[in-house]
Amino acid sequence: MGNARVLAFYITVCVIAFVTSKIIIAVLIYRRWQRKNLVIKDSFSSGKLVMFRSPKMKSLKYSMFLKKTMKLSNKDRIGSGGYGTVYRLTINESVSFAVKRLNRGSAEQDRGFERELEAMGDIKHRNIVTLHGYYTAPHYNLLIYELMPNGSLDAVLHGRTMDKKALDWPTRCRIAVGAARGISYLHHDCIPHIIHRDIKSSNILLDQNMEARVSDFGLATLMEPDRTHVSTLVAGTFGYLAPEYFDTGRATAKGDVYSFGVVLLELLTGKKPTDEAFIEEGTKLVTWVKGVVQQNREEYVLDKSLECFPQDEVNHVFNIALMCLESEPSRRPTMAEVVKMLEQIKPDQIV
Repeated sequence: MGNARVLAFYITVCVIAFVTSKIIIAVLIYRRWQRKNLVIKDSFSSGKLVMFRSPKMKSLKYSMFLKKTMKLSNKDRIGSGGYGTVYRLTINESVSFAVKRLNRGSAEQDRGFERELEAMGDIKHRNIVTLHGYYTAPHYNLLIYELMPNGSLDAVLHGRTMDKKALDWPTRCRIAVGAARGISYLHHDCIPHIIHRDIKSSNILLDQNMEARVSDFGLATLMEPDRTHVSTLVAGTFGYLAPEYFDTGRATAKGDVYSFGVVLLELLTGKKPTDEAFIEEGTKLVTWVKGVVQQNREEYVLDKSLECFPQDEVNHVFNIALMCLESEPSRRPTMAEVVKMLEQIKPDQIV
């Protein structure tokens, strides 16, 4: 009986110690979260604003930030897409944010919001748009991002006359390398790895220096390092999706590589993958370019607004794009390999 009591005593002590340690760890994690995040409850709309502490956010009065956020309207709208409407939130002359509103109501929209938060997490990379915070309310969610003053690559290449800019060759190279670095970071350096699943020119944003930032993680899928794919419903944007995705429904890093190859063709040709001319001819951008490159006639499909360029560098980027666009996924390079190949083009001008 004495031994049984001693054993019971030790078991009780071990259980209490285990539970206590778990409580202490939970408290420490919560306090760490509090140090990193500032939470403001909005009693008027029953919402909650969470801002991630950073040097940029230190000088802000959060009550004013919340008040201005609640007053966003159509006149502040700067874009929209399948996963929400984006507004410009101006705090003062020097501080502005991009706010993406996602209406609640469907489980998929809520999952998109959760995926974006989970994917963005603590990501800090010069080629990925910074998430500064979020707001949750009963009928909608908001994601608060760094504002990109030069908009999207899509608008620069294909937008209205006022949006379009003539991009010179060094700028196009810099955009290609920056976007590739951002995607490579998601694929290789994040734990768990992140498959973006919607790489396209409208999701590559440009900062004040025309540096590329990857954005919009509403479809992103987290993948443990030892896995090769994640089975999903087919989602993404027509013209950018890898051919195997329609057959297998499997999201893979090589699918992102294919989509990036399409973006490279956009940078080279100045044409959308869904250009009306392709639809009328029953073809697509990828097929059209492959045929031209096989005949060594790259200069005939190059964007007419490109005036000065080294032909050998242009041909090299066409070849990298076609590697990314291989129909067999295993023959495509990884994004880390794509970055290395692009960096070799003009290392003195690509910082």
